[in-house]
Amino acid sequence: MSLTEEIQQIRSDFENTESEKILKIVDEIRSHFKSDLTKDYLQGKIKSISEVTDEAEKKKLCKTLLPYFDWYIQGL
Repeated sequence: MSLTEEIQQIRSDFENTESEKILKIVDEIRSHFKSDLTKDYLQGKIKSISEVTDEAEKKKLCKTLLPYFDWYIQGL
């Protein structure tokens, strides 16, 4: 499955997708962004969300990263 297909699958079934999978995909698309500031920001967000132990809280935080999926699909 391509990265775009995985993103579309997560977008369509976000509530049933594990936060670790969402973070994995965000990490994969991170390198495609041109701005080092954006790359560093996403790296920090991934790290901080990964450290959260409550799955519901992780999912809530992951939801804030969904616009990055949209930007990736639209071609950054």
